[in-house]
Amino acid sequence: MSDRLIYMPLGGAGEIGMNAYVYGYGPAGKERLIVVDLGVTFGDMDSSPGIDLIMADIAWLEANRKRIDAIFITHGHEDHVGAIGLLWDRIGAPIYCRKFTGTLARLKLEERGVQTDALRIVEARPETVTAGPFKVQFVPISHSIPESSAMIIDSPAGRVVHSGDFKLDGTPVVGEAFDPQLWHEIAREGDGVKVLTCDSTNVFSTHPGRSESVLANPIMEFVVAQPQMVIATTFASNVARLKTLADAAVASGRKVCLLGRAMRKMVQAATETGILTQFPATISPEEAAELPRHKVMLIVTGSQGERRAATAQLSRGSYLGLRLAEGDSFLFSSRTIPGNESGVIRIMNQLSEMGVDVFDADDGIYHVSGHANRPDLEAVHDLLKPQILIPMHGEHMHLRAHAKLGTEKGIASVVATNGTMLDLTGSKPRVVDRIETGRLYLDGSVLIGAMDGVVRDRIRMALNGHAMVSVLVDEHDTPFPDAWVETMGLPEQGRSSAPLAQQVENELAEFLERADAKTVADDKKLEDAVRKITRQVTMEEIGKKPEVTVIISRLAP
Repeated sequence: MSDRLIYMPLGGAGEIGMNAYVYGYGPAGKERLIVVDLGVTFGDMDSSPGIDLIMADIAWLEANRKRIDAIFITHGHEDHVGAIGLLWDRIGAPIYCRKFTGTLARLKLEERGVQTDALRIVEARPETVTAGPFKVQFVPISHSIPESSAMIIDSPAGRVVHSGDFKLDGTPVVGEAFDPQLWHEIAREGDGVKVLTCDSTNVFSTHPGRSESVLANPIMEFVVAQPQMVIATTFASNVARLKTLADAAVASGRKVCLLGRAMRKMVQAATETGILTQFPATISPEEAAELPRHKVMLIVTGSQGERRAATAQLSRGSYLGLRLAEGDSFLFSSRTIPGNESGVIRIMNQLSEMGVDVFDADDGIYHVSGHANRPDLEAVHDLLKPQILIPMHGEHMHLRAHAKLGTEKGIASVVATNGTMLDLTGSKPRVVDRIETGRLYLDGSVLIGAMDGVVRDRIRMALNGHAMVSVLVDEHDTPFPDAWVETMGLPEQGRSSAPLAQQVENELAEFLERADAKTVADDKKLEDAVRKITRQVTMEEIGKKPEVTVIISRLAP
């Protein structure tokens, strides 16, 4: 049986977020495996009410746990490292990452009470990790978080370059710049690059990407020009942006106050690992409240409209004793991720109602993306000259457009969505299997499957309300006619202008008085009949069929 090189995404291919990718080499079905990234995405009230985090279902990895030699984390964004503390126990392999990412990964493990012994800190190329048949190097590449890395994955079948998230930035303010010479070396070594697995997020942006450093002057001019307190929000992980904002505050004679646990954690981690130097001293919320408004700048979490973050709480009144006032200026130095628009706009309107002047980054003056735009992706294709291109990190339309770019350049390209297993051994990628993939939800402190029915029932109750019906049956299997009905999430009165619960009770009383012995003796039949009548009455009265819980109590003979 000949050996093969395989690739399979479990998350992040066909969506943006919850990245999880698998590479393998060996005989078919017996390949030794490595995992690249274990990330999360966030729930929303429309499709997953009450859910905190969503991650890829790793049932396939659990079933093949003994074949997994290592987990590699490309960088510290939540959609790449956020699930490590929740899922590591199910995989159990060593975790390799660089120092800053390791600091964040350690916190994720400790938060979940997971031992951190499996964590291995690795230096950048040329240091090499041997994991089964693979030799893996971390290659510095610029992104919107420090120490982001692409992965060189060398196998007996050839070299794979897994880009991770990246942009071509020679002056990223904080962190490592993109080094074209380094990438030319990578492309020329050995037999060259066989496979490029590549970020597709900004494939539809047709202009070259801009450097993080171009924001310094516009942000400084903005902060200096504001008459009162300045509040700015951005992604907490964008340490370079935090430094640019803080430096602008100092230049305008303001003290800096960081609000939000994630913001403080990132600055602390970046400082402790030596990535962030000369960050201005910060003050506490109590100290900020005592200063004149024009002497304060708040840098806060919540750029995506998160309800519990500092931005949302300030928009609702106050946070840690700080209140915004008419004439203050609030800057959104971030892009709104698709799907978060309504939450962000709601907060902007709430701020406006308070008299706060709101500024966003839609015109590009106060924000640059951390992902490569189409011309930059094409430049990387030309630089690495891979035999095979596999688009990743994008929704289906991103993957498809990226694959088309590769095909137009004569590169064998394929769209491989979650669960698609590719054989990369030959000169062209070949689909050899498709596994069923799903999602895991963090519901409070418990992991549940997307198909477990919990969220489905929650959505149904949110849409249709709930009725609880109690029925009492005596020791002779004779039901008492007085059923008791309690409703939640339903109008108190319907078309008849009588209490809805009373209307249901009246109909149930008539049914219970005439119910036949077989129905009363069978809990399932009785429950079904009661549920049907309850839903019929509510439909007639209010036009909705609620979720119904029936409780049947039988007196002992």
